[in-house]
Amino acid sequence: MISVLRTHNTSKAPGHEELSLDTLRPGSWINIIAPTRQELEDVARRAEVPLDFLTAATDVEELSRIDFEEQDEDSDHNACVLMVINIPKHPESFDFDTLPLGVVITEQTFITVCLEENSILPGPRGGVSGFCTWKHTRFLLQILYKTAGTYLQYINEMNRMSDKIEDALRQSMKNEELFKLMDLERGMTFFMGALRSNRVAVDKLVRMLKNPQVQELIKLREEDEDLLEDVIVEYDQAYDMVRVYSNVLGGMMDAFASIISNNLNIVMKFLAAVTIILSIPTVVASFWGMNVKVPLAGNPSAFSLLLLLAAGLSGGAVYWLWKRRMF
Repeated sequence: MISVLRTHNTSKAPGHEELSLDTLRPGSWINIIAPTRQELEDVARRAEVPLDFLTAATDVEELSRIDFEEQDEDSDHNACVLMVINIPKHPESFDFDTLPLGVVITEQTFITVCLEENSILPGPRGGVSGFCTWKHTRFLLQILYKTAGTYLQYINEMNRMSDKIEDALRQSMKNEELFKLMDLERGMTFFMGALRSNRVAVDKLVRMLKNPQVQELIKLREEDEDLLEDVIVEYDQAYDMVRVYSNVLGGMMDAFASIISNNLNIVMKFLAAVTIILSIPTVVASFWGMNVKVPLAGNPSAFSLLLLLAAGLSGGAVYWLWKRRMF
């Protein structure tokens, strides 16, 4: 799906106008969601950008990176900057994951490519607000800032989920809760790797902004410097939080696994003690049930005496096992 928006550059007509590839104008934002090969080729031709820049974000395993392509006289594309970042997916239950988002910036257009609808880009799920399609640098920084904020939101949500699971595990010790903790730990691992690679890409972006050729496409104005600093602070905070929570979650998993194993040992020890106690009357009955001469064979009170003997031996076994904390 392809949508084209362009912000009015006059205060008399605020808002955005919808365009198409056929009516593409300078300062337009081309948003591509779940694209087909033909759609990517059409955008590459109309916007005059390399096709591999557009296909970079269609690989679910793509890592965060930034690249700059100079204009070549022998090629039919303009100079452009590609930045791929990993954004958090909208979670389904405990399934937290990431997906790549590609941003391609030329002198005339701002292009975004993603495999799914997301809560980062402006759209039905919210996303960046107050954006201007012809202010490329600010729009890019707003996307980076929104991504870091969304990570923080999901990390806090994961922490609340882990607290609820911990309370449930203290009561039930079911495998279902452990599976949920395992899913959260996996999500934390995905987030940690994504935030680390995003942070590296932001650092490289800061270095590239010093390149005069890149400055022709991405100009860092004074009003954007504060936003860039906020982006760096947000990513550092998100990475520190996910690292701490991931360590806590991993420790919690190990602790509850040990508790469950210990509870199993307690149950097995109790059952072994009960088995020993119950085997004593069986042994006594077996001895006096043999078809040979046995003591008290002619005593009319033999049955009662044997019951007292079995009960006394069992009681002694109970006391002996209790002293050794088998119960």
